[in-house]
Amino acid sequence: MVDLDENFWTSRYEQGYTGWDIGSVSTPIYQYLCQIENKNIKLLVPGAGNAHEIKAAWELGFRNVFLLDISEIPINNFLEKNPDFPESQTFHQDFFSHNGRYDLILEQTFFCALDPNLRNKYASKMHELLNPEGKLVGVLFNRIFQNPGPPFGGSEKEYRTYFDPFFKYNTYEECKNSIPARAGSEWWINLQKSTR
Repeated sequence: MVDLDENFWTSRYEQGYTGWDIGSVSTPIYQYLCQIENKNIKLLVPGAGNAHEIKAAWELGFRNVFLLDISEIPINNFLEKNPDFPESQTFHQDFFSHNGRYDLILEQTFFCALDPNLRNKYASKMHELLNPEGKLVGVLFNRIFQNPGPPFGGSEKEYRTYFDPFFKYNTYEECKNSIPARAGSEWWINLQKSTR
């Protein structure tokens, strides 16, 4: 297994090997953001990469939005392209070292980038970072990949084993508005923090 550390992801950006980046905010997440009336919520995008979701949220009027990535390159690129975005709302950090409390965390190709051995830890950390009644919302790959990851796939049945101890399910179903290239291979989650 390759060590999926800061050096690994930084080298991906340096080499332009960013196949996970679709070049814009994903349709499911954008449509979800458009439905949120309260623009004052505190929102985090971990493993944000080129941060298309951050840009979309900002343009929709969300101001309490935070970007986190293990590599400094995409953060710097984002700030250069979006000079109005506060640098203080970016974190160059390992997700598992992050401290904060959020009302909403968006999941977009972060879960699939982690070593699958960290999936239980991911669910626990998400629970920890969310405020009471906070939500984890986004898309997961609902397929197995032929090549060794990342990305790492899985199934909705497997994912339940990680999320069941920490979340209530508002929506947990096949994604109906994926981009064409990912149609039929994404699972939409809207999970709400539960008390344990």
